[in-house]
Amino acid sequence: MSRPVIGISTYQDQARWGVWEMPAVLLPAGYPRLVRAAGGLAVLLPPDDARDAARDTVAALDGLVIAGGADVEPARYGAVADPRTGPPARERDAWELALIRAAIEGEVPLLGICRGMQLLNVALGGTLHQHLDDHTGGTGVFGSHPVTPVPGTAYADAVPEAAVVPAYHHQAVDRLGGGLVASAHAPDGTVEALELPGHASLVLGVQWHPEMGEDTRVMALLVRAAGVRSRRIRRSPDRRSRAPRTPVS
Repeated sequence: MSRPVIGISTYQDQARWGVWEMPAVLLPAGYPRLVRAAGGLAVLLPPDDARDAARDTVAALDGLVIAGGADVEPARYGAVADPRTGPPARERDAWELALIRAAIEGEVPLLGICRGMQLLNVALGGTLHQHLDDHTGGTGVFGSHPVTPVPGTAYADAVPEAAVVPAYHHQAVDRLGGGLVASAHAPDGTVEALELPGHASLVLGVQWHPEMGEDTRVMALLVRAAGVRSRRIRRSPDRRSRAPRTPVS
């Protein structure tokens, strides 16, 4: 049986290798490594601003990961930027929000990691805390802390015990977006995971960075959901069932 195809969002930045220095499409290697370890086939999704590009991209996948990275622009959730919020990444925000909406509409299993979880919350009308202390190990250093699952959630089914996770973020979920529920918390009460119960496919976000650790259970949850979708699509007499069904505002 073929492995589920898991697309991972990437971003453009200036990079240097060999004799070259130029704009490049980037993604930390931990993301595709984790997808492979969890049984998926990783494909990298370069940014694209063409009309319907997000919908066409997501329709070709069995599952989608929105990767971590830069702060979400506060204007996206109706806030004024705090001085400690990083510079906006408007093109990346627009592309990844379009991917998230296409995945939800197309019932493609979705996992948001750190920034990806925050964008998922914003896509569904939620807001963010723009600055938290003590959720990193220092500049450029991952910290760690325990997260406790909320019983009865999909995350708790996959990881039923409190787990110590690798973390690097200074922003977090404030008001939950429409339909989302918190599925894990840090000791200080920060929402560390959220999900969309009742949706036809898995929609999950985690605030930490599973790609920086050895625990594959979160990614395996996505890969299993993607495998279910893949098998359903292959059995369907009408392959157009990959098309989006319910619009997301």
